Amino acid sequence: MAIALPIAVPIAAILLTFVAPDSAVWAHLRETVLLEYLLNTVALLLMVAILALLLGAGCAWLVATKEFPGRRVFAWALILPFAAPAYVVAYAYADILAYASPLQTWLRDLDLLREGLPAIRSLPGAGMVLGFTLYPYVYLLAYVAFADHAGQFTEAARTLGASPRRAFFTIALPQARPAIAGGLALTLMETAADFGVVDFFGVPTLTNGIFRTWYAQGEHQAAMQLAGWLFLIVVVLVVLEQLARRGLRANPVSRNMPPTRTRLAGWRGALASLACAVPLILGLLLPAATLLRHALISGDPSFGASFIGYVTNSVAVAMIAAVLAGLCALWLNYALRLQGEARLLRLGVRTATLGYAIPGMVLAVGLIGPLTTLDKHLAGWLDSAFGVQTGLLLTGSMAALVFVYLARFLTVAFNSLEGGMARIHPNYDSAARSLGSSPGGLLARVHLPLLTPALLTAMLLVFVDVIKELPATLILRPFNFETLATRAYRLASDERLAEASTASLMILAVGLVPTLVLAWRNFAARGSR
Repeated sequence: MAIALPIAVPIAAILLTFVAPDSAVWAHLRETVLLEYLLNTVALLLMVAILALLLGAGCAWLVATKEFPGRRVFAWALILPFAAPAYVVAYAYADILAYASPLQTWLRDLDLLREGLPAIRSLPGAGMVLGFTLYPYVYLLAYVAFADHAGQFTEAARTLGASPRRAFFTIALPQARPAIAGGLALTLMETAADFGVVDFFGVPTLTNGIFRTWYAQGEHQAAMQLAGWLFLIVVVLVVLEQLARRGLRANPVSRNMPPTRTRLAGWRGALASLACAVPLILGLLLPAATLLRHALISGDPSFGASFIGYVTNSVAVAMIAAVLAGLCALWLNYALRLQGEARLLRLGVRTATLGYAIPGMVLAVGLIGPLTTLDKHLAGWLDSAFGVQTGLLLTGSMAALVFVYLARFLTVAFNSLEGGMARIHPNYDSAARSLGSSPGGLLARVHLPLLTPALLTAMLLVFVDVIKELPATLILRPFNFETLATRAYRLASDERLAEASTASLMILAVGLVPTLVLAWRNFAARGSR
């Protein structure tokens, strides 16, 4: 229950704003910009959903059921855009598609372009960037569904005379619908939580409005009420995802087998290769090449001692959060193993693992009030009891950052360890307990050695997620505390895109590490069937 507090506290604080009396600022926001924020947020969700479905499900079907040049490489390479934070890709495309960019200049010189390309800094531009960076959520789950679970049903339909198109729409696609719905829900949650892209492109969404209200106007109560609306959208997404899965149960008629791949030759094979190459190029390779060019030509002017400080800050908070998340996830999983039938325990675990569905900005806004109150009481008690004047211990240090990171990414660590714990047979526990081992000894001497790979993977995933996190860091960071994410954001906000390339490229490089691990675990380890 104590571990569940980082999630329960901000949710309670946000929900209480719905019954708080309306302030003049909130009344003004509600009458002027709230509808615009809501409509833009919903429109952005729809754009990203369409693009992510087309790219993710389409490429997954091609790779899982067709044989064409480069298929084995595309099978794992298509998830690599996971490594690129959307705001980093947005910085690159703002440079690539600028009016004075080499691309537009070349097109005008060839007389192929007169008016200029449509502005990338727009709602459709934000939808494009987010779609090309978030489609791997849909791709990864859809690929597993198509490759592992649809084979026998599709083959049975084909033997009964169904055409390939009919077999896809009536058998394979409905069979994969729960997986696609789950991937799409994750995509839309990330879209709703995005701040870097919509802020840089100037799109007025709820996250952008929260940040403006918090910093530009200094109205914390109104910002929390906007965060409440964003929280409601996320809740709706979660409910819709659960409804999409309801009533669907797997009923295999034989062992899972991959579908027989149809070989595509000639122009069909080339078209399939191009269809899989486009999201990979636009989602990762082209932005990375642009950032690398800028980093080599100009780069961050503070590259040196100051830049090492940004790296040190990022690594420090990420390591602390990763270790704490790993330990808490281990504790929660082991508690469920010991007393999984206890309702209060299951409620606490479910609450503690709710954070990944909540945008980082909502968590930060919801936590800042309770943390400030706790800080004041703690400082007053230390002063009166011991005569020690400490200042703000939580909100004035990295503690607040680590607190919100733990609340946000504990789910990632918990899910990584849950699979590893499930693979440890209960007979190990029974044998150790019959030999007199205590629960603590059992955890230390049996489970922990077996869970070490899963634990390290969990901490690695949390480490990289913290490195990329932007909105919560902007709100809760102490004074004069810069990370790689905030450094890139600040330079890009000042239109110093070439200088922001160094920090952006380093974030992207760090993100590639767990993405390659994920690719190996899901594709190379199973032979990229």
